[in-house]
Amino acid sequence: MPASQKYANLILPLPLNKLFTYSIPAELEEMILPGSRVIVQFGKKKFYSAIVREIHEVKPIDYATKEIITAVDDLPIVPSHLFNFWEWISSYYMCSLGEVYKAALPAGLRLESETRIFENPQFDKSDISLSAREELILQIVKDKRITSINELMNLSKDKSTLHTIHNLIKKKYILAEETIRETFKPKIEKYYTLHSELNSEGKLQEIFTDLKKANKQLDLLMRYLQLAGKISFPDKKGLISLKKLQSSREFSAHALKSLVSKNILQQEEVVTGRLDLSPQEINIPKGLNEKQKIALKEIESEFLDKNTVLLHGVTGSGKTELYIQLIREQLKNDRQVLYLLPEIAITAQIINRLRQVFGEKVGIYHSKFPDSERVEVWNNLLKDDNSSYKVILGVRSAIFLPFQKLGLVIVDEEHENTFKQNDPAPRYHARDTAIVLAELMKAKCLLGTATPSIESYHNAITNKYGLVEIGERFGNLEMPEINLANMREARKKRQMKSIFTPQLLSQIQSTVEQGEQVILFQNRRGFAPYLECDTCGWIPYCKNCDVSLTYHKKGNQLTCHYCGFSTQVFSICKACENPGLSTKGFGTEKIEDELKIFFPKLHAVRMDLDSTRSRKSYEKIIDEFESGRANILVGTQMISKGLDFENVGLVGILNADNMLNFPDFRAHERSFQLMAQVSGRAGRKHRKGQVLIQTSNPDHPVVKMVRLNDYKSLYHLQITERKKFNYPPFCRLIEITLKHKNQALVETAAAELARSLIAVFNTRVLGPESPAIPKLLNLFQKRILLKLEKSLNIKKSKELTHNAIQNLLSKPGFRTVQVIPDVDPF
Repeated sequence: MPASQKYANLILPLPLNKLFTYSIPAELEEMILPGSRVIVQFGKKKFYSAIVREIHEVKPIDYATKEIITAVDDLPIVPSHLFNFWEWISSYYMCSLGEVYKAALPAGLRLESETRIFENPQFDKSDISLSAREELILQIVKDKRITSINELMNLSKDKSTLHTIHNLIKKKYILAEETIRETFKPKIEKYYTLHSELNSEGKLQEIFTDLKKANKQLDLLMRYLQLAGKISFPDKKGLISLKKLQSSREFSAHALKSLVSKNILQQEEVVTGRLDLSPQEINIPKGLNEKQKIALKEIESEFLDKNTVLLHGVTGSGKTELYIQLIREQLKNDRQVLYLLPEIAITAQIINRLRQVFGEKVGIYHSKFPDSERVEVWNNLLKDDNSSYKVILGVRSAIFLPFQKLGLVIVDEEHENTFKQNDPAPRYHARDTAIVLAELMKAKCLLGTATPSIESYHNAITNKYGLVEIGERFGNLEMPEINLANMREARKKRQMKSIFTPQLLSQIQSTVEQGEQVILFQNRRGFAPYLECDTCGWIPYCKNCDVSLTYHKKGNQLTCHYCGFSTQVFSICKACENPGLSTKGFGTEKIEDELKIFFPKLHAVRMDLDSTRSRKSYEKIIDEFESGRANILVGTQMISKGLDFENVGLVGILNADNMLNFPDFRAHERSFQLMAQVSGRAGRKHRKGQVLIQTSNPDHPVVKMVRLNDYKSLYHLQITERKKFNYPPFCRLIEITLKHKNQALVETAAAELARSLIAVFNTRVLGPESPAIPKLLNLFQKRILLKLEKSLNIKKSKELTHNAIQNLLSKPGFRTVQVIPDVDPF
């Protein structure tokens, strides 16, 4: 009886809301497993690596199936339990499984086809004339310098290049085909060993005699034998790396080449990997104090009947030491730990602390790593043996890693908005997703922060989460003294020194004189938020976005922080043609510049998005400040997130009002969190720290709460307002953004979608309205907000919302409109 045909349901890395069924060729049946990658053709030309979701024998009746072309993996690269996690993300955040697949796997594991071009050898070109541009492109292709359309486009930077290529293909001068592009390449290093023919000590002695006149070759051979372990014939293979040979003074490239050509040494290529898995020195951490011991027992007690616990501990209370104790317990039980951080900047400090305790068991995973290293971390976790990482320290994308025995997820600084993915889909929140992952893997989740999000604290005091609180700093160190500097009064009295009040300048001077360091916080980067004409008030705007261009003194550039457009600073006003454009407001770059004027002998470093472009820049800046080589650290919200410096005597917040006046229902919560967190960097070790907040509104209730470190008053104020106006945690929000380059079309589409949603949800629909920035990246935007009570069936509500969106996009006039749902917008 012939074997029945097998089929595979596949996840393709595309924003399509379904699985795709392909037939499995008989010769591939044993190679294809759920969770493994296969190459398939999708459409007429494109090829993708798809993930096998399941294998079955049910032939689709709606369409003819294509065959899987080949298998990529010997073993699955996506463990079966991860599919349940992916499907929850897809359902909850209203996106496709393909979009989750693209977010989850490092790019090096997602093979996609690219169009390759080459000269057509069969075509007679004698009777067709070519333009100069076509001649140039054809010559490049003939020389085989470029065979990829993408490479050719990047090289030429000419918008007409694609049109020229199409013309050459049309004239059959060149041919195009799709080929699979694989970006990940294992790291291979050269190693050397004695040639296989040298199988006795006697033969080796003959070689010594032959090389008596070739001193450099003999010296290098002797050095090799020393590194291999003994001067006499090695009893083991004795692989020695090229790097190790090169580091010896006897090394000569010519001598090595000669030894290989004489069959004395032979070269081998070994896959070594990029991860540092070498043994590390372990330090036993200090014991916990009484408050920490009590908190640890409370956490363990809460974990007995709750999956999630909120640890609310003031800044400097020693939360990291508690994390270390909990990690140690998990490792004793052969379980893994995921330690999530909101910002790459913090990993430089935390990784050192964790590696001092857990050594090479700790791995790092974040977007500043080259993709090849992220692939190797993924593969390392798939092994599930003694060489695999037991603790992963990472930012939000680490939530997707293929853990096998996850026992604990720690979400440090759980309140941070950087845990929310905004673009592209899936637009998940790593904290909420971590809680679900822990439940799916029968693990526990610990949320830690000094300033909990309103939702998390509400869940804790209503008994959904466990709650453990530490109200004192480690070592009974006092909380910093927080004072206010009234900028409005200082301006009236003409006491402001540029952007500094006299109090702040005086305190910077006295702090440094006492041998301590200063942190200055301003949540704007660049030199100035915008330029303005002194005569007519004209402001330079981005040509792609409805936003003013930020002035960066370095490079003398005006830059859009949304699309990246930049231009040289204008010497005259484009409206009235008068010279004289002045900077308005200030950012971190200006603070750094002004410090050089007021404190020329002091060394300041700056940490913001502009100064931390490279992978190592975070570590360099932190090391410079931590070591004391820099007196002052200037930064944006990056410096508020859990950094621990022992010698900071003063924290200055230069403009509290910018944060407080932002048009968002979370503005006061976020302002408190930012100011309280950055204030907590002061006074960690030696003495009580000082904080000075510059504000024009010292009587603002949030400023007063920060000054008193009174989180609970903030919580009660916010929870009362949110209940009154029906905002989270009393409802769920779904924000729908519509985008199109045609303003009239996007407005019509938004109005049409709003009508459909109002018919279903009535007054729960707000909008459509224009966001604060109506145009971004040349696309006009409209937004609709759904406020859904907790009592509603959220799954059904999302289905109805999805149906309304699909109904809109099915209409011919609206098919090109982008419609983006964002669940729990942050």
